[in-house]
Amino acid sequence: MLESDTVKRFDALVVGGGIAGLQTALDLADQGFTVAVVEKDASIGGKMIRLSKVFPTLDCASCITTPKMAAAAHHANITLLTYCDLKSLDRNGTGFQATVVQQPRYVDADKCIGCRQCEYNCPVLVSDPEQGGFCGTKAVAIPFSNAIPQIAVLDPDQCMLCGKCASVCPTEAIDYFQKPTTFTIEANTAVLTTGFELTPVTDKPQYGRGAIPNVIDSLQMERLLAPHGPYNRVLRPSDGMEPDNIAYVQCAGSRDKSMGVPYCSRVCCMYAIKQAMLLSGALPLADITIYYMDIRAFGKGYEQFYQNAQAMGINFVKAKVAYIEPGENGNAILHYEDQVGGGITTAEHDLTVLSMGMVPSWNPAGICPVARGDDRFIHTIRPKLAPTLTDMEGVFTAGAGAGPKDIVDTITEAGSAATEAANYLSARSRINAA
Repeated sequence: MLESDTVKRFDALVVGGGIAGLQTALDLADQGFTVAVVEKDASIGGKMIRLSKVFPTLDCASCITTPKMAAAAHHANITLLTYCDLKSLDRNGTGFQATVVQQPRYVDADKCIGCRQCEYNCPVLVSDPEQGGFCGTKAVAIPFSNAIPQIAVLDPDQCMLCGKCASVCPTEAIDYFQKPTTFTIEANTAVLTTGFELTPVTDKPQYGRGAIPNVIDSLQMERLLAPHGPYNRVLRPSDGMEPDNIAYVQCAGSRDKSMGVPYCSRVCCMYAIKQAMLLSGALPLADITIYYMDIRAFGKGYEQFYQNAQAMGINFVKAKVAYIEPGENGNAILHYEDQVGGGITTAEHDLTVLSMGMVPSWNPAGICPVARGDDRFIHTIRPKLAPTLTDMEGVFTAGAGAGPKDIVDTITEAGSAATEAANYLSARSRINAA
């Protein structure tokens, strides 16, 4: 932990601790540069650690991400600053100065040993966002089982101040009076790997605004499919029954001007196909239908992946779902136009997954004078030749912070950003030495 009002110097600052940020930090650290990783969540790992498997190989997402998380946590040249908000990033002479606020965990990070006694003894159950809201967690808890760091976080809005967590903590780490602290980072270069969020289900009135119980988004389905998910198998949220008829609605949050997302989010087709294939294995008797406008299988092996899904019996219907209304027993009724001769029709499904689009999770306005594009992602000045260059000299970007992309492209881009940053640092060293 950094003390309040202190200044810490690093060669590079990486903003975001997802797969792009971790890969960038590791590549720079392995070259001997010191790196600070600033992450807003209580754990590093980003969206990837929350996934079940990755396409098109269907490899375990945790098996890929967890070793990188551990490598970053134990690397001598990397400092992880989790649960921190970047408040400003400005040029300071030839380098950069960042103001960072450490949000209070209400748990002393230097004392917490990750024993989870506070969590086990807390009497307050709250909805667990890490499990899609499908199950409960405690008001004080480690975010998830393989979180790094293994430090508990107390939710002050849910805590009833009963004192049980403090009474059982063997190291007296609970601190109900903890305050935000501010510190400064000085670095010679910065890499923005700020990631994405899904468009909210509640923003789509045609699809029920999240009020239809068995209409969920794709990240919630990832948790249902995950081996460490809320139910340990795929069940309907409303009644705990196994679904027999599952629908995917493509372009539910992108290619849609009414949502403010006119662009294609690129990965939605592939993650829907991946999930459908996993569902076909988990629920072999279930009927699975994907309603799509266009299938965009753009990467290596992606077209074959799509064809494999068809061969498995997954039904693809070329249609745009106009609206969804609640049916009986928590089912959803989809109204759509079949674009291959079926005309306007309806279909009832007992579980519906909305393939929501990707939007940037970070707005640099007022924080960093880096430009954004029309899509609100970080603008890259040479997207074809050098897709990691921003309009600020010495500031680079990688991953979904610069636009929608899959994990393969994200990791490749992170390596490119690390190379650009390393070259920039080396050039600066030569200039200073001259």
